Amino acid sequence: MRSDVGVYWRLVKAGFRRQSHYRLAMAAGLVTNLVFGFVRAAVLMTAVRQNNSFGGYDRGTIGAYVWLSQALLGAIAFWILPDTVERIRTGDIAIDFLRPVDIQFAHLAEYLGRASCALVPRGLPAIAVGALTFGLAFPDTPGPYLLGALSLLLAMILSFLSMFAVSLAGFWLIETRGLRSLHMICGTFLAGLFAPVHLFPDWLRALAYATPFPSMLQWPVDLLSGRTTGTAAMEIVAVQCFWLVVLVGLGQLLLRAGRRKLEVQGG
Repeated sequence: MRSDVGVYWRLVKAGFRRQSHYRLAMAAGLVTNLVFGFVRAAVLMTAVRQNNSFGGYDRGTIGAYVWLSQALLGAIAFWILPDTVERIRTGDIAIDFLRPVDIQFAHLAEYLGRASCALVPRGLPAIAVGALTFGLAFPDTPGPYLLGALSLLLAMILSFLSMFAVSLAGFWLIETRGLRSLHMICGTFLAGLFAPVHLFPDWLRALAYATPFPSMLQWPVDLLSGRTTGTAAMEIVAVQCFWLVVLVGLGQLLLRAGRRKLEVQGG
């Protein structure tokens, strides 16, 4: 068991080193985050000024929502193309099945390394710019940050497991780009990227709550910004843990079914 943990930890470090070589890409990602952050902040700040009861948000809390969500984008896997997509297409996934590590957890470990590397150079500057230009409301006690950090880790894991499960459709489909695009568009919307989930109409908010997507962005933002505290904050983490179990189980089931599919095709 200890040796297995060591293998996954080395994969985390390998992912971190891999991502660290893409400095120019991370700089470009930061610029993109800042540009869209200013656009989103301007629109939502105007809405707050025009409406005194804007879903419970004021200038400081809506600013925290905008810039925290922009800061976390580099660590969320909606735009990440898992290596499994190409490996399933070429058949190299058969080699992965022979390796003494779990395919799902191995790819997850490597992704967490990459996401952790991208989080600091893209996340912290975005928050700093937002604080300097708009003014952000943040908690003044350590509790929300500690629970928010746990929620963020769960969000990173959930976002990858969700995209990983979608990519496994390649065992049965010749092309999965359409399915991945649908996942990205619906996922980012229901996760609360374009507008807080709290502002959705009742029916759409209920639909979002029935999916894992708010757990990938809205919930960690709520915890880190201090919007949700106490028992409600613990309930959010519990919901994220529930979706963690669901998505891990789904990925394992799809991998087993995909393995049988390969055996049928290739013997």
